[in-house]
Amino acid sequence: MKIQGIILAAGAGTRMKSDIPKVLHKVCGETMLDHVINSAIDAGVSECIAIIGHGADKVKQTLNEDVKIAMQHEQLGTGHAVQMAFDQINDEGIVLLLCGDGPLVTANTLENIIDFHKKQKNAATVLSTELQNAFGYGRIVRTNNQELEGIVEEKDATNEQKEIKEVNSGIYCFDAKALKHTLPLLQNNNAQKEYYLTDTLTILKNENKKVGVYKINDYEDIMAVNSRIQLAEVEKIMRKRINEYHMNNGVTIIDPSNTYIEKQVQIGSDTIVYPNVILKGETVIGKACIIGHNSRIENAEIDNNVEVQNSTIIDSRVESGTTIGPYAYLRPKAHIGQNVKIGDFVEVKNAKIGNNSKASHLAYIGDAEVGENVNIGCGVVFVNYDGKNKYKTIVEDNAFIGSNSNLVAPVRVEASGYVASGSTITKDVTTGSLGIERGKQKNIDGWVERKNKGRK
Repeated sequence: MKIQGIILAAGAGTRMKSDIPKVLHKVCGETMLDHVINSAIDAGVSECIAIIGHGADKVKQTLNEDVKIAMQHEQLGTGHAVQMAFDQINDEGIVLLLCGDGPLVTANTLENIIDFHKKQKNAATVLSTELQNAFGYGRIVRTNNQELEGIVEEKDATNEQKEIKEVNSGIYCFDAKALKHTLPLLQNNNAQKEYYLTDTLTILKNENKKVGVYKINDYEDIMAVNSRIQLAEVEKIMRKRINEYHMNNGVTIIDPSNTYIEKQVQIGSDTIVYPNVILKGETVIGKACIIGHNSRIENAEIDNNVEVQNSTIIDSRVESGTTIGPYAYLRPKAHIGQNVKIGDFVEVKNAKIGNNSKASHLAYIGDAEVGENVNIGCGVVFVNYDGKNKYKTIVEDNAFIGSNSNLVAPVRVEASGYVASGSTITKDVTTGSLGIERGKQKNIDGWVERKNKGRK
């Protein structure tokens, strides 16, 4: 049976006080809307329709081509929003209705409501939970035999109904035919003058169609975001889920409450992650690594047995057995080989460094190919930019670059070539040669004594 997903994502989110559409605010690296769409797909939804309105152009830009869209130009309620997708709703099958500002809903919860809906052979099923503070939520009103009588919105509820703790999540399962039958029948006879999606349930019940309630215990799954405060609360819960997932798979996280890992990140077993680490994007970290405190790694590939201390790595690759940092900076397209040492205050950009090489401190390596077993001394600069164009430096295997040297690209230091400390190299250094370019030292006898006499 085909399952279609409809996600309500047209709201302005005025309490967010933002130029960004509410559903595009991010939680652990992904937009709230993406979280909802991904959970729906993981639950077996074969096609998603996003109903958009406020900031529609911005929302469109973030959506995958497989996601269809429907426009809600006027914000006239949830029922009106779904009416905007009427022509795209299948005539047969199941329709799963979701909220684009509810990023915590899990695929497991959606699978369960779909299964419940099928087994009960319902025309419609609503997902509910209990909240100690139910203010703002629609209340689930039940009959004496605990069946659904209806859903009453906060502004339409009596004082007695406001005492009800069971609330509507805003998530529903519908028989497609039943949904398409009821949508044109909605009216706006309520305090808000809106077309409520919940009224479709009343219509179905009045027609003696079966409407059920699937109640869950985990209220977190239905949490919606309407403010920056709620966004932070949801982020904290999502971060906790992600960290627990990794710990359950063999990763040691020293202080989960102060570790920030985005959803797409992969980490191998026996890796240790220290406090204040930020792991972003599609980062992949291998087994038995140490990711030291205050490190930031984004869209990077880190192989097994790598140690990163207090460093930043972006869009780069680090092979096994290598140590990075402290205070190193690997910029995009850095590729560091096996058993390499990149030490403190070393910056690497668009450069490949071969196995067993080392740049222990205070160096800039940009637009370069560095071979194996190369030593790059303190204060070395690969001079790659002339103010208009960038050029490449090649340092071959077993070369030695002395401290405080400048390699002015384009230039090559051939295998086993040496560069003397303090040199500015503008010509190739041939195999096994010593390249040296600096002024001749001159000692002036008696200079210190004459200087001191002048002070007296």
